[in-house]
Amino acid sequence: MKIHIIGCSGSGKTYLAKALSNKYNTPHFDLDDVQWDNRADSYGVKNSPQKRNELLQEILDNEQWIIEGVYYKWVGLSFEEADTIYVLDVPKHLYKSRIIIRFIKRKLGLEKGKKETIKSVRALLKWTDTFQDKNMSEIRKILEAYQEKVIWIRSKKEIKDIIRINT
Repeated sequence: MKIHIIGCSGSGKTYLAKALSNKYNTPHFDLDDVQWDNRADSYGVKNSPQKRNELLQEILDNEQWIIEGVYYKWVGLSFEEADTIYVLDVPKHLYKSRIIIRFIKRKLGLEKGKKETIKSVRALLKWTDTFQDKNMSEIRKILEAYQEKVIWIRSKKEIKDIIRINT
């Protein structure tokens, strides 16, 4: 089983990936851990393209995987190798509220996460508009080549239905 999950920040990618990973005992990989250098002292330091590509290839070398992230320009091979591609295209109010709640939980120590600041969360909320308005149309074009294995998810209910059907 090879599943690629793509969608905006806060769309439910990690939630879906973890649920499917637990059900199928399949490793789950967050592309943020491939794109960003989580060992850096500050927030927002990227891995080099070479390091990023090496890390992605290590994931793809597994017999089974569930990959999730917002990235699409450098993950073409994972689209090709995936058995199923879930695209989470949920309403703005849903992903924006999730981003804010996640930030609060991280600041309160209730959830592990990145070294975010109020400034970085504001930038992320602004970036999500660009992602939905511009990047999602680019993703649609790229995924036309894989339409037989693409499943579009547009609501919280559909995410829960996928989990229920697969669990």
